[in-house]
Amino acid sequence: MRPLASLLCATVLILGLSTARAADAPPIAAAADLKFALAEAASRFERDTGLALKLTFGSSGNFTHQIEQGAPFQLFLSADENFVFRLADKGLTADRGVLYAIGRVVLFAPHGSPLHVDSELRDLKAALADGRIKRFAIANPDHAPYGRAAHSALRHSGLWETIEGRLVLGENASQAMQFAASGSSQGGIVPLSLSKADEIAKLGTFALIPAEWHADEPLRQRMALTKSAGATARAFYDYLQRPVAREILVRYGFALPGERVN
Repeated sequence: MRPLASLLCATVLILGLSTARAADAPPIAAAADLKFALAEAASRFERDTGLALKLTFGSSGNFTHQIEQGAPFQLFLSADENFVFRLADKGLTADRGVLYAIGRVVLFAPHGSPLHVDSELRDLKAALADGRIKRFAIANPDHAPYGRAAHSALRHSGLWETIEGRLVLGENASQAMQFAASGSSQGGIVPLSLSKADEIAKLGTFALIPAEWHADEPLRQRMALTKSAGATARAFYDYLQRPVAREILVRYGFALPGERVN
């Protein structure tokens, strides 16, 4: 099995069968919570169309700054629609994009952790009180939407002040997942979409946190083409709105636009 870090770190993934095609692959920036779902959708897209893609995964906030500074991404899939709106307001996208999914967060604990997962974070509260929790992982709230959702959920449960000094901050949601699943912490609040991936699900257990606990950070995920988007990026943008891609997103735990999120 490949090391967990190699599965979850921010990566560049080039999909293509030939050097020439890979060189022509449009660069696409995607939120880290899409690491597994989008890679699968992109692979299906290439098989269906014969077109190559170059995917880069990371934090939505960092990508927004990079695009503002001239990074040549042709399609941006953000975990927070406000980043897309920010770019649109600056005239850096083709339009205001489309909502493609609603994300969710879970409490995750690796096998062997003294933390027992539950949706109401009851054992997390007890574990903080009795000293079972030394390190706890979330994405950095400064630029990662999933970090802000975790922060909101911890505040809702009244645990933020207690846990703040024990936090291990991932640069993005994938790195937070790595910290939570590798055993370097006793657990974390991380994306459902990463926790459901086969490579991660076998490493621990998780419980879905109620959406209303982070209602001020609803993880409305929006994508938009940039002004430099070419034909392949536009084709993939359209592909992601089709049933074949939407089914993949649902399988990884995303809610679709218009669906009720509990």
